[in-house]
Amino acid sequence: MGVLVPLASAGKLLSAFRKPLNFLWGSLWPLLLWLRATFWLVGTDQRQKQQDREEPKESREEEEKEGGSCDGPLVPTSVNYHFTRQCNYKCGFCFHTAKTSFVLPLEEAKRGLLMLKEAGMEKINFSGGEPFIHDRGQYLGKLVQFCKEELRLPSVSIVSNGSLIQERWFARYGQYLDILAVSCDSFDEEVNVLIGRGQGKINHVENLRRLRGWCRDYRVAFKINSVINRFNVSEDMREHIQELRPVRWKVFQCLLIEGENSGEGALKEAERFLISKEEFEDFLDRHKEVSCLVPECNDKMKDSYLILDEYMRFLNCQKGRKDPSKSILDVGVEAAIKFSGFDEQAFLKRGGKYVWSKADLKLDW
Repeated sequence: MGVLVPLASAGKLLSAFRKPLNFLWGSLWPLLLWLRATFWLVGTDQRQKQQDREEPKESREEEEKEGGSCDGPLVPTSVNYHFTRQCNYKCGFCFHTAKTSFVLPLEEAKRGLLMLKEAGMEKINFSGGEPFIHDRGQYLGKLVQFCKEELRLPSVSIVSNGSLIQERWFARYGQYLDILAVSCDSFDEEVNVLIGRGQGKINHVENLRRLRGWCRDYRVAFKINSVINRFNVSEDMREHIQELRPVRWKVFQCLLIEGENSGEGALKEAERFLISKEEFEDFLDRHKEVSCLVPECNDKMKDSYLILDEYMRFLNCQKGRKDPSKSILDVGVEAAIKFSGFDEQAFLKRGGKYVWSKADLKLDW
């Protein structure tokens, strides 16, 4: 009986607190639900952050499989510097046309070349326009000498139509030049005139042979560049190329660039010069026995060249036109090259890196 009294009292006590406890539980339940949801969201956010951290790694691995890499800045191993757009020829398919007459002051150009060397440049190719047109080739000669003598670049080359080159230029600057590439699209002078590679009484093919002799005399590696187009696609050039014995015969498929030789704002209309990929392949097959042949169809050319314009801006051709970066003189090489659209693996795949120093070519002059 004595035991029942405390139990009865406890029962009354619990009964008295039941309502307040029910009220308290009812109040805490929404709070517990909120805390549970909050901790679940935090965990989800942490998992998402972990995925975000891992995603670039996966992207890097995927890029590496495709041949790309986002580790570190692009290196401008080989650069094509079109320091002038002016030209004395009127090639109908030209894809770097005379839209300005600007040329950097010599010391500014040297400053930019030094920046490129410090960023990893090994080869510089001077082009245009026609690079010998400015200051009768003296501006070009001083840059060639600077790059070889002061920057000590392994390779210094020029692409020219050859019409303005004098022997005295070779006598003064030939020792600093590794490769001279002369543009010649046909060994039929009438075809050259039709294309636009003609000027007055200058016979383009005869001049090509004269330049070949000077390159031999002054120890400069000789190269020929040809653009295969509607007017020369059926030509057989084997005999002429084998006679001239260039170290490389670069054969390009005619290419359209919006704003240069096609579309709005273009100074040329190159559509009539175009050939198909099959026609280009037929030309290559006809010349397959020429050992120095280096073919480049439009697909190979795409994004595989680092091109600097007259303001030292990288030109991005990914969209079929030339979109300029900011000048390396203003923002530096590393910042500017990010906007170049350059595909390093495409450059290597097309054979962009080769034996390009005349000291290593071991030529039989």
